[in-house]
Parts: sequence; C-alpha cells; structure tokens
Amino acid sequence: MSLIWCAISGHGYGHAAQVVPVLNAVGALVPGVTAILRTTVPASFFRNRLTIPWDLQPVQQDIGCVQDCPLTIDVEATWASYHRFHETWEARLSDEITAMQVASPALIIGDTPYLALEAGFRAQIPTVALASFTWDLVLKEYCHASDLSQQQLIQCIRGSYAKADMALRITPAPRIDAFSHIIDIGPIASPTSPERDQLASALALAPNERTVLVGFGGIPLTSLPLEQIEQLRHYRFLFDGPVPPGYSRIHSTETLPFSFKTLLASVDIIMTKPGYGTIVEAVALQQPVVYVRRYNFADEPPLVDYLHRYGRGVELSIDNFTQGRWEPALQHALASPVPSLPPPPTGAAEAAAFITQQLNNSRTHINDRTDDLRS
Repeated sequence: MSLIWCAISGHGYGHAAQVVPVLNAVGALVPGVTAILRTTVPASFFRNRLTIPWDLQPVQQDIGCVQDCPLTIDVEATWASYHRFHETWEARLSDEITAMQVASPALIIGDTPYLALEAGFRAQIPTVALASFTWDLVLKEYCHASDLSQQQLIQCIRGSYAKADMALRITPAPRIDAFSHIIDIGPIASPTSPERDQLASALALAPNERTVLVGFGGIPLTSLPLEQIEQLRHYRFLFDGPVPPGYSRIHSTETLPFSFKTLLASVDIIMTKPGYGTIVEAVALQQPVVYVRRYNFADEPPLVDYLHRYGRGVELSIDNFTQGRWEPALQHALASPVPSLPPPPTGAAEAAAFITQQLNNSRTHINDRTDDLRS
C-alpha cells in the first residue's frame, strides 16, 4: 500500500481544490493508495470530494496572506505573521521531519507549502510540488527594496522550494523560477453536471429571472451591498455564506440542496475574484464570470488572461462592487459570446501519471533493498 504525504496551503480553498482531483486520479491508477493531508483546510472540504482513504492532520504549513476579506490583503500583518512563522522555523522543520519519518510515506506532495518540501528533502523522501504560484512570488509584490529582512525571508522560501525534486506547474500560472526542475501540465478542473431545472424549482424562479452565484473562495466575504442588490429585480443572488432575514432575492447557498460545484455549473452568472479553482472551472463550463480584481496577487494576471482568452469574463471594479452597481456588468456577462473550446483540463491526469511513476520507483527501490537484505 502506498502512502502519500500531502501538504496543502490553508490560504483559502484553491490549493485543496487542485490537490483533490490529482489524488482522485492517482487512486484510479494505484490500488490501495492513501493520503495524509497536512493542512488547516477543514475536513469538511474533503468529504464527498476526495475518493481515496485519507487522514487529516491540522498542522499549519505556511502563512499565505493575512486578509480580513477576500479582496483586501493586510500587507503589514502578512509580513509580521511570516516573521513569527520563521522565528520558529527550525523547530517547525524538525517536527515535520519527525512526523514524516514516523508515517514513512512513499512521496511528499506540496501545494504549495515550502516547509514540507524542505522537510521531505532532509528526511530523504521524494518530493513533488504542485504549483500555480509560489509564496515568494506573492511576497515579492509587497517587499520593500530597503527592507533586508523581507528580502532574506523571500530567499529562505526560495531556498526551500529549490529542494523539491520536481515541480508540476499548473496551467495557467505566472513564470515560476524558484524550483530546480519544472514540468508544465494542463489545467486542473473537475466540473460537475448542471442541475439548472432543479435549481430553478428550488428557488421558484420566474421565467425572466437569472441566477448569480456570489462566491469568493475560502476566505469569507463579510459584507455585501444587500439593500442595493435586492433592488435588481431580474436576478436572484446565491451568496456563499449566511444571509440576514428579510431579503427575497438574496439566498444563502447553505439553505440550498446543492454543492458549491453543482451551483457553479447551474447558475447563469458567477461573481468572484480571480482565484484558480473558480476561474478554471468556469472556463471549462463556459459559464459567464463577473470578477473583482485585487491587482496585487501573483497569479491574478495569468488567470484573468486565461479567462478572457478562453472564457466569458467581465471586470467589476471594487468600488462598483461595494456600492452595489452590479447590473451593467451582469448584463454584459450574459450577452458575452460563447468562446471556442478551452484547453482540456488534463492537469490532474498528467500529475497523477507522474506521481504514479514516482510511487512505482519508490516501491521498486524498497523491493530492491529488501532483496539485498535477504541475500
């Protein structure tokens, strides 16, 4: 039986959304494979998604970014958190190495915490990074040229990434140069089938009403211009979070009998920030997207380019978003033409094939060592 140690960044759900299809595809190729999920992403995310046996160990793997909402990054608090994280770096690394040695996995996968990649290197366990961006690229956006400690921290992160045996760069992605060896793979998406009629029935939609899924990823969106969007009479808004009582056009997804992935496939419009999972799935589904940019996150430009090249995307400014001036962008998105077919989402299968080969190599190495001991 093969055991994979899978370290997953807990900043939102995008990294976990990339890992799940890959592990599921590995499960189809390697009978009996199991996974340790080393992450602060809640177990509820993996239930009904991950099809191989798994055990979650809620251990912090990295910082990501400090945010009080999906659209705003607290740069000062982010740097402070990274400095605190690295003050105990050697202790964290030692704990990770010890835990790996106890579990004795055949392979370490990181998407994309650098802690696990360095720990795997020191524990002499093969390591593979899955990456649509790296945290050094994110921090580079916020680095002050005069701050030597920030520059040193970025170099420390890059040094840990460089210890990975291989990195699989997921399409679309920015230029990534922290790894010593990189293979490009296709997009990772696993869209589900739409249930538009069932959704219309559950909401008792009128014929001229359109549905808008407002989902900004794993970091909660704490406020919406509820009064303004309640006045948009030809739309129903499905908010990925709680909704106060008293609104007839705004519904919490928690009250609907559909998964978030099913809603992605079933609504008329998706409103989101440019995050990997939602954008790539929307393109695969050919769903129109209204997006709100942050303009200071490393993977945002390639995701926006990908959306406009292969999908149906309309930008909404942060000011128009917060003020509830949504209708022009919604109308534009609905009127946007259906594009030509996007690149097939082959990334999970490609990653699984590579990972399976590494597992086979590891198993062969163990068998060879056993044969040597017997002789």
